[in-house]
Amino acid sequence: MGRESKPRYVISIAADMLGIEAHTLRYYERLGLVQPERSSGNIRLYSEEDIDRLRYIKALMSDCGVNLAGVEVALRLMQRMKDMQEQLEGMEKQVRKIAEAEIEDIVEDIIEDAEWKEV
Repeated sequence: MGRESKPRYVISIAADMLGIEAHTLRYYERLGLVQPERSSGNIRLYSEEDIDRLRYIKALMSDCGVNLAGVEVALRLMQRMKDMQEQLEGMEKQVRKIAEAEIEDIVEDIIEDAEWKEV
């Protein structure tokens, strides 16, 4: 069974999907707003995640009137929030493990006490 691959779009298709010019995508890449993968032939390949990010950038600029500096700040804040969410999820897992271990210890103690009382 073959590996499923995620769709990737060359710059002309990505530009058409977004309704913007290819040179705008190249400019956004130079600014570091998006980092598409490259093929072995050095062709830009935009993922669905890249397209979603570019849609967000476009919406910030056209719908909200945010300039590129504001877009950069918004993207950094979004990344920071994502990082914090991942940290929180990791901490929740640790707390859950500790709580489960504590519960297991308490149950074992209760069982031992019950066995002693039966004797």
